[in-house]
Amino acid sequence: MSISVEGIFIPFLVLGLMGAAFAALLFVSYRFLAVKGDPRLELFMSILPGSNCGACGHAGCLAYAETLGKEGVEPTGCLVGGAAVAAKLARAMGVSVETREDLVAFVACRAGRKIAKKKYAYVGVDNCQAANLLFGGDKYCAYGCLGLGSCVRVCPFDAIRITEERLAAVDSAKCRSCRKCVKACPRKLIGMAPRNQAVLVACGNLDNGKRAKEVCSIACIACRICEKNCPTRAVAVVNNLAVIDYAKCARCAVCVEKCPQKSILFLPASV
Repeated sequence: MSISVEGIFIPFLVLGLMGAAFAALLFVSYRFLAVKGDPRLELFMSILPGSNCGACGHAGCLAYAETLGKEGVEPTGCLVGGAAVAAKLARAMGVSVETREDLVAFVACRAGRKIAKKKYAYVGVDNCQAANLLFGGDKYCAYGCLGLGSCVRVCPFDAIRITEERLAAVDSAKCRSCRKCVKACPRKLIGMAPRNQAVLVACGNLDNGKRAKEVCSIACIACRICEKNCPTRAVAVVNNLAVIDYAKCARCAVCVEKCPQKSILFLPASV
């Protein structure tokens, strides 16, 4: 059986013409039907840190960049980039932005394994949420740091470590304010403070003074000595716990000196 040249050539020709037709159709679709994005997208991406941490509430830097330029979207969404990135994004968007204070995480507990009273010896997975579900954790203080590192594992910047005393500690130089550790802590012990805030309350116990001291020898006992001695009225006892108004605090450290429990610390180098 013989095969003619035309029998071979014609199918290839048809396939070639079909391919060319589809290519032309795709080109036309791309040219005239494509949804046009913001031409500044590449500029926005060059400004964003590229950490893709999700702290802005989006899937990553690209997802956040795609929202910039839309009505109502602020250039301050990148918590990791802070004020510097917000200012650059604002210039690229042609808008003004209010300067926000740079915040870092801190852990409001310093009762480690040598100080904290224990209910039982925890044996299980290294997960604070899991330990917290087991009779409220192994510490008698229901507000103490469990020290199992859930905050460490979610931090994308290696800014938290677990000390020998089994306490979470933040390296403020590495912290980028993503707040993932804040969400990860089942005890709500991790908060945010201005980077230059040296005076901090290192306790989260909300029990009354007698009960607080029973479960932890260095817990805040709501004695109000700090409140009475603060020259700028920056300290107040709220729900049995000393709270500092950072806007009023002069960082004079009078409250640190007066606190009989040493629950308020002066940490000039780190929080």
